[in-house]
Amino acid sequence: MKPDDRNLAPQMQRTPSAATFVCPDRFERDMSTWYRRRWLCVGRTEELPRPGGFVSRRIVGMSLLIMHGRDGRIRAFYNSCRHRGTLLTESAHGHLAKCRIACPYHAWTFDCDGTLLGAPGMKEVEGFDEADWGLNSLECDTWGGFVFVRADDSIPNDPLLQSLADFPEKFAAWPLADLKTGARIEYDIQANWKLILQNYSECLHCPSVHPALARLSPPTSGENDPANGCYVGGRMSLNDGVASMTADGSTRRPIFPKLNPTESRHVYYYILLPNMMMSFHPDYVLTHRLEPVTPDRTKMTCEWLFEPATMARSDFDPRDAVQFWDLTNRQDWHMCELTQRGIASGGYVPGPYSNREHLLFELDQVLAEPIDQ
Repeated sequence: MKPDDRNLAPQMQRTPSAATFVCPDRFERDMSTWYRRRWLCVGRTEELPRPGGFVSRRIVGMSLLIMHGRDGRIRAFYNSCRHRGTLLTESAHGHLAKCRIACPYHAWTFDCDGTLLGAPGMKEVEGFDEADWGLNSLECDTWGGFVFVRADDSIPNDPLLQSLADFPEKFAAWPLADLKTGARIEYDIQANWKLILQNYSECLHCPSVHPALARLSPPTSGENDPANGCYVGGRMSLNDGVASMTADGSTRRPIFPKLNPTESRHVYYYILLPNMMMSFHPDYVLTHRLEPVTPDRTKMTCEWLFEPATMARSDFDPRDAVQFWDLTNRQDWHMCELTQRGIASGGYVPGPYSNREHLLFELDQVLAEPIDQ
């Protein structure tokens, strides 16, 4: 991402230890601290637009079922029958007739609000009350058209909007809640999730790894916000004559109407911790949703979001943005995989950060702080 004019502290800052990226115990601590206790983005509300709609997700070992209830509310549950634990669905998405889902094993049936409606063979069981055996739920809320869940509900006074801090205000000019997905690509990356976040947070590598990107946006441009426990990121400027980050730098799509002159001439790259990378362009928004699988494997869902009116135009074609970022993504993932292999090779020792990588050092501190304190 962007450089930083702030000087490093007099003592040279170094990259993290190898254990940060390869140790199974450290990975499990990361998952407990960042993925089981924090709000996680699991998709878009447009994926379940009406009552009965559902999506299933698997993240940090949890199989989740997100359903749109008959009351219009979106809720999240564990994808596990309360009888003997069977997965309620293997489908990634779908629609439930009458807002009900039945276990494929013994036909226990649940409403989309999680209530147990029927349990064959249980009427004669002493002490059994259907009201006690609804689906196990997770906290669930929405912002900007995104669905968020949190597995740990023991943290008091931490609603989603509070945890987002000033992030919604920073990007209020982009109509996130109204946008629709114009393209989606899934990647399987053989690298630690934190290496992917590091790569996203600097553009020192752009001239050598992303020559097409460097022609559109100066690698030395932009400004960073100080990293914090909610988000990490900053902006990069567009070169003169470049309208957006596309294959040739042009776009037929109108820019978002509420952008001011500064916003329309920059791209904003932010990590919404822990599992969402968001790129705010003048004419579209790009998101990367991370699913860490093992210390050296991360699944990634990448989506390109556009205004519905733009998508309805006869000349709408997202390929200029999709092809540009798919190429850039694959270049990045390859570098992340090479870094993962190099760190795991046995010869790695922490190296020095340059003055243009200060945001990475800040990110390291944010990710380490909740674990090491």
